[in-house]
Amino acid sequence: MPERGRFLTFEGGEGAGKSTQIARLAASLRQKGLSILTTREPGGSPGAESIRTLLVTGTTGRWDAISEALLNFAARRDHLVTTIWPALQRGEWVLCDRFADSTVAYQGYGGKMSISAIRRLYTVAVGDFAPDITLVLDVPVLVGLGRAIERGGGEDRYEQMDRDFHERLRMGFLAIARREPKRCVVIDGTASADDVQVAILDAVLSRLGTGTA
Repeated sequence: MPERGRFLTFEGGEGAGKSTQIARLAASLRQKGLSILTTREPGGSPGAESIRTLLVTGTTGRWDAISEALLNFAARRDHLVTTIWPALQRGEWVLCDRFADSTVAYQGYGGKMSISAIRRLYTVAVGDFAPDITLVLDVPVLVGLGRAIERGGGEDRYEQMDRDFHERLRMGFLAIARREPKRCVVIDGTASADDVQVAILDAVLSRLGTGTA
């Protein structure tokens, strides 16, 4: 049996730079001889990708926070069963763009849903499984939204939320990181892409190593 892989998650608000940095970290780790799978939430499996469309398109009032959380956890369960857990069992390192911290931040802090209720959903859908490390890319709200608008695309439902929502969202991610410092590392997302890449790789290697000679 291969050694179990590692599960790394990237979190942050809109326009934090997660997609760019996941691709860069994946390339760096592959150079070290690791087998890497990159994936995303909501999504990452056929069923979860179908649910993603419901969540990230349409009007801001399409769902309330509880409906969003239920949809996210339905997608997350399918993602885990279909994609993440099998990859980890094969010994792959899984790099995921968002995971359950996003539900706490978006639906809990942003949407004002009970965080204890979200944690109960987590227990049902995920159990005691958790990321080995979470990189929280932090940028000021206006910086992140500016990047997201410049990037464009049709998946802009959350970008259309008001500024207060995004401020609560940012504070939520930082609160999660303070609550779980052994798992979470906050990265200054306003630095250059190269500097962010170095900070992320340093954090990953110092905490997890690579398991390679």
